[in-house]
Amino acid sequence: METYYQRSHEIDYKILGEEMQCVEIELDPNETAIAESGAFMMMDDGIQMETIFGDGSQQQRGILGKLLGAGKRLLTGESLFMTAFTNISHGKRRVSFASPYPGKVIPLDLMRLGGRMICQKDAFLCAAKGVSVGIEFQRRLGTGLFGGEGFIMQKLEGDGLAFVHAGGHIVEKDLQSGEMLKVDTGCLVAFTPSIDYDIQFVGGIKNTIFGGEGLFFATLRGPGRVWIQTLPVSRLASRILQYGTTTRKEEGGILGGIGNVLDGDGW
Repeated sequence: METYYQRSHEIDYKILGEEMQCVEIELDPNETAIAESGAFMMMDDGIQMETIFGDGSQQQRGILGKLLGAGKRLLTGESLFMTAFTNISHGKRRVSFASPYPGKVIPLDLMRLGGRMICQKDAFLCAAKGVSVGIEFQRRLGTGLFGGEGFIMQKLEGDGLAFVHAGGHIVEKDLQSGEMLKVDTGCLVAFTPSIDYDIQFVGGIKNTIFGGEGLFFATLRGPGRVWIQTLPVSRLASRILQYGTTTRKEEGGILGGIGNVLDGDGW
């Protein structure tokens, strides 16, 4: 009988909050969690922080392997470095990580999901040490050229727990074999590698002129599981920028009132 040894550290966790969530990870002595720069929230005494070079995998060997892992992260727009949090005490200690914008934290058990997940490039938050964070090389030329900001994809590999964050509410769908779903590229958070995906152009003059960011959408064909977010950070940022740079006459102004109604803000 073949014995399987888990490579990633086994960590316990708790997700706290509703609209602005964080994940609290409990580390046994000598256990380590890895996280993106800027994700750290708080930690107990007895946890040591260390900057690591590369993709977070403990299987990297030599400077060449570390450079390759770091290069993959750089292609997805992330930093060359990650932070490792190791419990160097004799008891259990906790470290917490928070999402950078309103939304949910999604736990992904890579062992149960086949050892690999594909996510949006900025979705990764933290993971158990041993999980590799790299780039998913595109299978279609159109995906890389026309996918917009959402389709330079991250790849999470390993057999441990990983956590990704998403904006707004999360919709999780299980697609049957041959079943297809069309999703706005910015709304797609993650999917299992069994999903066949591509980018499709929305044709027609009306769509081209008035469709905005909906000119392209992702087509996902099952079997597999998909996680979808209701509030992409790009959509949130563009709306904030719109209101921050537009001068509009408000109270007492007829045009200002009409503009607010058209924006869905009421009178």
